[in-house]
Amino acid sequence: MNVEGKKLIWQDYQKEIADNNYYYVRSCVRQTFFPGSETAFLRILKTELNKDVCDQSIHTSCTGIGYHSDVVPIETTMTVVARQFALMTEAGYKNFVPSCITSFGLYTEVLETWHHFPELEARIRENLRKATGREFEKPDNLAHASDVIFKFRKEIAAKSKYRLINKNTGEPIKVVDHIGCHYSKMFPGKGIGGAEYPYVLAGMIEEWGGEVIDYPERRHCCGFGFRQYLVKQNRGYSLACSRKKFESMEPYEPELILTNCPGCPMFLDRWQYAINEMEGKSYGKNGQGIPVMTYEELAGLMLGYDPWDLGLQVHQVGCESLLDKIGIEYDPDKKYKGLEDKELGKPKTPSNILFV
Repeated sequence: MNVEGKKLIWQDYQKEIADNNYYYVRSCVRQTFFPGSETAFLRILKTELNKDVCDQSIHTSCTGIGYHSDVVPIETTMTVVARQFALMTEAGYKNFVPSCITSFGLYTEVLETWHHFPELEARIRENLRKATGREFEKPDNLAHASDVIFKFRKEIAAKSKYRLINKNTGEPIKVVDHIGCHYSKMFPGKGIGGAEYPYVLAGMIEEWGGEVIDYPERRHCCGFGFRQYLVKQNRGYSLACSRKKFESMEPYEPELILTNCPGCPMFLDRWQYAINEMEGKSYGKNGQGIPVMTYEELAGLMLGYDPWDLGLQVHQVGCESLLDKIGIEYDPDKKYKGLEDKELGKPKTPSNILFV
């Protein structure tokens, strides 16, 4: 085997990720799906890693869902994106970090399009000027938030209280990584590892002690696909996509599904509940589902953050089985309590799937 040759080829699938001074752009949906993830990202970057991160409330949706659903015209979307870049410029930053995978794909698409069609960029600049009076500089560096956590995975490991190790057996926790389609499939060269072997989540899993599980449908879509779900009549197709993945990974007995897209964890989490209610089928051991987490939630757990501060109580599939395996401390009585111990209400227990 020509190891050196393989290393040279692998270099083509790496990317430059800025090491500080980030302009962070939140997702329009994931704050509803998994509300603790973005807060955890900011806490990790600012508190644990002492990085400069700008988090403003004045940016808007990138319109990605509307654009990919053929609702928002491309030039309107580009003008909205231009405004986001203008906000970054006004704040004095040059490194742009979107929370959302669809946003990351969209910003990449816009920048690539402007590169090949500078006359279009000039028209969008004029549109923005007329609409808002703003000007913008394009980012020096565009990286998804999972790229940033990947970059600092070793530093996070050095500060971690826990490892992805079963405390009773000493064996690594078996983890399935699920990469959002808009991270690497649209522009393979913009993601770590390309489209077929994206390493952004696998690198975190390995560095934090876990075992990455490969299986036939590893790169299959989670089922969101916008029009697969946004159009009510198509939701059976969305469910079938997720079911295909679950059936494919089940023989390998994964203990965790790790994701880096806002929609993917929601669908891989919620559809397990739906399939269980429809068919009485659960894909985890002992009648339990397979916990699904975002990379920020997992990083926070490794660092010793309280699971309920991370928002794990809003997941449809319970996470306690995984927390217990790793030995992560938590108070079960606080699972459904908010600030000042306010009762949030406990969800109805599913018919079949075990839920604590």
